[in-house]
This record gives sequence, C-alpha cells and structure tokens, in this order.
Amino acid sequence: MKISVIGTGSFGTSLAMVLSDNNHDVLMYGRNESVVNEINTDKTNKSFLRDIQLPSVITATSNLTEAALHCEMIVLAVPVKAIRSMSSNLHSILKENQKKILLVHVAKGLELNTHMCVSDIIADETSDETVSDICVLSGPSHAEEVARKSATTVSTASKSLENVETVQDVFMNKYFRVYRNDDMTGVEIGGALKNIIALAIGVLHGLQFGDNAKAAIITRGLQEIARLGTRMGANPLTFLGLTGMGDLIVTATSMHSRNYRCGIMLAEGKSVEEAQELMGMVVEGVNTTKAAYELSAKYEVEMPITKVLYQYLFQEISEDEAFYKLMMREKTGETDELKEVLEKQYKEWTRE
Repeated sequence: MKISVIGTGSFGTSLAMVLSDNNHDVLMYGRNESVVNEINTDKTNKSFLRDIQLPSVITATSNLTEAALHCEMIVLAVPVKAIRSMSSNLHSILKENQKKILLVHVAKGLELNTHMCVSDIIADETSDETVSDICVLSGPSHAEEVARKSATTVSTASKSLENVETVQDVFMNKYFRVYRNDDMTGVEIGGALKNIIALAIGVLHGLQFGDNAKAAIITRGLQEIARLGTRMGANPLTFLGLTGMGDLIVTATSMHSRNYRCGIMLAEGKSVEEAQELMGMVVEGVNTTKAAYELSAKYEVEMPITKVLYQYLFQEISEDEAFYKLMMREKTGETDELKEVLEKQYKEWTRE
C-alpha cells in the first residue's frame, strides 16, 4: 500500500520504519527542510531518533500536496495542537483533487477550549468526500523502542470493523502487534489522560518521593481516567487494557516519556516552557491537564489528581500544598467510585 506519514517526529518516524519493514511504499512529510533533507540524504533523523538508521526506501517531502496525493492511507503523527489545521489543509488538497483516503491518527491528547478528542477534531475539518474513515492507533509504545524493533503491542479502533482490520493488517509484524478495539472513545481518552498522571509521577520523582507514592498515584490515576472516560461514553474495561493501564504504566515509569521527564524538570524549578524547549518536543500532558480539569467540572466527575496538578501548573500552588491537598482529602472507600462505574456498565450490557 502507498502510505504517507504526516510528521517527522520520533513516533511518526518509528511508524514509517514499521510500515517500510512491512513492504509498504512510505513517504514522510515534514515542514522542517533540514530534517527532510537528512531523511532523504543520510537516512537518519538524529534530532528525534539518535543512532537509528532508517530504511533506504523511506523518502520525505516538505510538499504537503505531494504527500497527500501519494497515498491510499495517511498516518497523522503531529501534536494535538496541529491536528485541526493539518486536517483542514489535507481536506482542501484531497477535495480539490477528488481523492479519498483512510486516515489513521496517533496523537494522544485533548484540544484546548473545545475539549474534543483527536478523531472528533479531524471529523470536524474533513468530510466523507475526502476521508473514508478515521482510525486511532494507540498503546504503550515508546518511539525509541519501536525504532529498535523492540516488541511492542498497541490497539486500533474506529467505527468500522473492516477498516480496523485493514489497519491491523498494515501495521502488524513480528515485533509490532496490533489488537482490534471497538471503543474509540475509550482508546482516545485513555491515551490522552495517562499523560496527566505521567506528568504528576514525574513531579513526584523530581521531589524525591518513593515508589509507594508513585504506585498510589498510578493506581488512583487510573480510576480518574476510567471515571471521566466512562461518563463520556467509553467502556470501563478499555481502561484495563493496552490503551489504559498499559499506556499509563509505560508513560509513568520511563525516561523515554516526555511527560515524565517534564514533571521531573518542573520539580527542579524549570518552567513548562523551559522543559519543553530542553526536550525539543511537545508535552501533551500540560494542555490535556487543563482540558481534563474543565471536562471534570462539565461532567461532574471528581478527579483530585488532575485538579491538584492543574493548580500546580496554572495556579502555582506549592509542592507542599499540592501534596497536602491529595493526602488530606475527605475520607472515602477505595472501590466505591469504581464500583459505581462498573455497575453502570453491567446494567447496560444486561439491558442489551
């Protein structure tokens, strides 16, 4: 299949390598001419994947029209803040040339102000004339490990089983395994909200908190993700899978994780802007914290970790005050809230 990967960051590049290994005709698109030239000339992308040699057949372009018209499938691997404008640009090109593609996105976050999931943003800017379906590919998948062909397992979801199976066939190989999922909302919410918890864990690590505290935040954080996600229509069991618990574990425990590293830098006294500049990458957890905090108010869902991290990031409360707010919350039972979520889902299943 002819496939264009939009975005020359670490994950877009690693997925281009997977697709090339599967014998697809891969063209990458990037705005940075120097990165595009490096990919074409040296077959490397050292700014994002140091010490990785790209397959010789992968090529890149800085011409979006060329990338859009090259392919049958587009893999959209750009930050959430760029999804809307890129989707609009792709729609215009495809419509003008009467071309339709299958679109797979890999972004993990929520749009500020609208609070929309990525697939909804794309749908808002495209139409059935240009995009046959929107799929999401998500799960515990550090780009550095994917590029080194380390065993990785992810999930894909869309509204169409046929297209999910197509994505599964296109990406799956001996080191990159893809599972089907019919819960697109759950897959996207899990991938977005785990960045909040990873950011919080990074702050804890930077403040020299131990494994006990980290385990508590990961566990309670997963319940926050499930509560909001279920209220938004997701299947709660999705959050026990690859795009929930799996992605949360890998993002909250590894130095490969930009959200985890950003949290450490914040604890060291750096600003969000300074941390992102040092990494040279977008930290999705920052904007997603704000969006999720506002969503929790809209859906009347209690999310204490998200709330405290929001106050820490945007209202500049101290680390001591943030810790006190979490530890001295009103007494509650551990499984009370999760039980309510699962009972609601069980009633829906039995009613069907």
